[in-house]
Amino acid sequence: MVADRITSTANPRIKAFAKLKTSRERRSTGRFLIEGTREVARAMAAGVVVETLLICRELLREPFVAPQGLEVVEVGPQAMAKVAMRENPPGSIAVARQFATTLEQLDLGADPLLLIAEQVEKPGNLGAMMRTADAVGVDAIVVADGVTDIFNPNVVRSSQGALFSVPIAVTTSGAAMAWAAENSIKVIGGYPAASEELWDVTMTGPTAVLVGAEDMGISSAWSNLATPVRIPMAGSADSLNASVSAAILLFEAVRQRRSSPR
Repeated sequence: MVADRITSTANPRIKAFAKLKTSRERRSTGRFLIEGTREVARAMAAGVVVETLLICRELLREPFVAPQGLEVVEVGPQAMAKVAMRENPPGSIAVARQFATTLEQLDLGADPLLLIAEQVEKPGNLGAMMRTADAVGVDAIVVADGVTDIFNPNVVRSSQGALFSVPIAVTTSGAAMAWAAENSIKVIGGYPAASEELWDVTMTGPTAVLVGAEDMGISSAWSNLATPVRIPMAGSADSLNASVSAAILLFEAVRQRRSSPR
């Protein structure tokens, strides 16, 4: 179903969609924006409920066939720019329903590998971690004491659709710790001052890689549960970007697990 083309940025529907760029509006409506044809397609393939699809023919770089029955609203470039978060607006933006993100929904196998991201503030970092988690093949991501909303358009965009391909839970650090202990999951935390290097600690078996906030690192709440490891630093820098640290730790876990006899 295609609605009449909208060109005005003052159109009530365009203004309502644009409000979803704010966390307050996302919380109150339970909806969020998905920018880009690839990301929209991946969300739909994962079963995310898309309510409305905005299409700007002038900005589309490739054909997009919407599923039958989906409301499609054609918009002009200025109207699309009003809704889009990115500076160069895409040719398609979906308005979708937020999905549940509880720990109880995570279905862990016998030998899971997880990523726990605690108090990560920058949307780009959180989205990049999701992409890495997807590439590594982790069983789930747990966002603990999240500072940034996982449905933030910048998280969705930087994840390149990984938000929809990897099971994800959002909870408190306390609940994440209790859940990890109950499920006998070993937690490996990245600490710059740790005495052991990452390849000297076993990451086989049920394991969660834990990374902390960009400025403060992992909170002290994890000190009795997480095994500290460090990434060796040969240069003058004393730390790495949070998403880079997560990637290094996760790929080391994958290396160990592939090398370990089954």
